[in-house]
Amino acid sequence: MSKGRENKPHIGIFGRRNNGKSSFINALAGQDIAIVSDVPGTTADPVRKSMELPGIGPAILVDTAGIDDSGELGTKRVNRSLAALRTVDMAILLITENLFGEYEESLVGSFQAQDVPFMVIHNKSDLYPISPELQERLERDYGVVALEFCALHPSNVEEVIGTLRRVMPETAYTSRSLLGDVLQPGDLVLLITPIDSEAPEGRMILPQMQAVRDVLDNECPVILVKENGLEELLRDLRPRPKLAVTDSQVFKMADAAVPEDIMLTSFSIMLARHKGDFENYLKGTPKIGELKDGDRVLILESCTHHVSCDDIGRFKIPNWMKKFTGKDLSFDVVAGLSDTPRPIGDYALVVQCGGCVITRRQVIGRLKPAVDAGVPVTNYGMAIAWMHGIFERAVEPFLKV
Repeated sequence: MSKGRENKPHIGIFGRRNNGKSSFINALAGQDIAIVSDVPGTTADPVRKSMELPGIGPAILVDTAGIDDSGELGTKRVNRSLAALRTVDMAILLITENLFGEYEESLVGSFQAQDVPFMVIHNKSDLYPISPELQERLERDYGVVALEFCALHPSNVEEVIGTLRRVMPETAYTSRSLLGDVLQPGDLVLLITPIDSEAPEGRMILPQMQAVRDVLDNECPVILVKENGLEELLRDLRPRPKLAVTDSQVFKMADAAVPEDIMLTSFSIMLARHKGDFENYLKGTPKIGELKDGDRVLILESCTHHVSCDDIGRFKIPNWMKKFTGKDLSFDVVAGLSDTPRPIGDYALVVQCGGCVITRRQVIGRLKPAVDAGVPVTNYGMAIAWMHGIFERAVEPFLKV
């Protein structure tokens, strides 16, 4: 499932077929943005709908197939719905007619296993009000209070959104600074930004633009320079930069050119700390040196893009890793949030990109199977820094804070 192109909080809507999941989304939005039908199984695959939620802002609602779908095709639909848990920041479980049985219990178990906070909506309450017994059971067993709701005649949308806002982690919809705790107002920041075949025509890549905006938001001046003008710039530059951030592909050159009294990191490591599993990256990166002949490495790209011979994930990192280790290694590359081609236990290492186009929850969810299986994980920039012998310098700015 290749989702996650929008860096907004994702809310998954789950439940049995014909429980009114699509109608519920339309009621929240106040307009028909999801297809509604009395035919069970109308929603075949997870469908993403963008809308504005008061107090949260832009959000993505993920409408999923019914968890009680049957048959070979139905099983595939259910599996895709469950896979959506890797991408959502919270879940809404829709129930009707006081039915809370094996399907719902299993689904809540999946929520808990994936650390996904959830709320329960008892839909079609105009026909079947929720029973006190079920309400007591949900509160006792799961610590949740089911809200009554009628998607056809919604009268408590504000109450639903208020509960949603309380249940969703605030980190899912509030911006956290990329570099704010590393910088003080007035610190000069140097961004080393190569323009190569992977750079969009007439534009800069997203992490570079995110860094520019973040530095300015922290009341710091910023200078951008291509790698071929770095040494000349530093020769006469005053005041001295507090921090230099480089593209990982020119890490070694930047390390040699940037004096030791200036902190140095990369855009990818900046993002790894901001929205990745930084602690596990720190533990997993040194495992590159323990790779053996025949080991298989998984490269996780978060976006889909035109592949060129300069592609960092598909060509440069594999080539650097083979050269660094001197081992005969195999590589699988997965773009977007698609399933891996092999069981996660088949891999000796997982290398995740910076994740500039997806949410932190999606990065963490993407890596969780590997972390749970004990497979070391690292990040593009951290792996490159390790292989070029500058890992400690590259992560030092963030270890200090």
